[in-house]
Amino acid sequence: MSRTKDKGDAHGIFPAGSLAGVPDTPNGRLASTSVPIHPDLAARWSPRAFDPAAVITADQLTAVLEAARWAPSWGHRQPVRFIVGVRGDETFTTLAGLLKRGNSYAHAASALILVCADEGDDERTALYSAVDAGAAIAQMTIEAVSRGLIAHPMAGFDVDGARSAFKIPDGVRPLAVIAVGTLGNYAEVDDAIAERDGRPRERLPLEQIAFRQRWGIPLG
Repeated sequence: MSRTKDKGDAHGIFPAGSLAGVPDTPNGRLASTSVPIHPDLAARWSPRAFDPAAVITADQLTAVLEAARWAPSWGHRQPVRFIVGVRGDETFTTLAGLLKRGNSYAHAASALILVCADEGDDERTALYSAVDAGAAIAQMTIEAVSRGLIAHPMAGFDVDGARSAFKIPDGVRPLAVIAVGTLGNYAEVDDAIAERDGRPRERLPLEQIAFRQRWGIPLG
């Protein structure tokens, strides 16, 4: 089967340092869909250029966390927990220091949020705690978009360091760090970030991921 991807933008890949492919606003790279979807879903992507001077308000940060709190939860277990740092405070500094070098762009974010999941006492609850965490992250990112913010989830961080730094209990798994902030100026970021964020948005076509009757028969 072909692995051709669905390209979410009409522009091509631009050379390092080119600003032609990156947006001026957070919703400047809308997803290409076969039918219209909610505008905030279409506008959601994961920029790496954060404005290092932008400040997230208490209401904005609370709204992002409330969106995560009200995500679906298997069996109403509500296993997801958050460690929240705002630029300038000790928690943010610790979280930033735990990021892998490839995620150092997130040091310019307005807030860093460590998402953890209480895995419970058996394999099934552990599995669905991760599902719950994914749902919470999704709702966080959409709420951020709805408020003119950007959000970038990251798996590249020192998990053991996070456990130690924040005294995370056994049985609770640190899963991701979410950088939240305001879109920055691509003229002021590293060429590699501008080039990467200027690439076309791509997803596999729907007929390659949605089936009917049996595996591999496209829905459409």
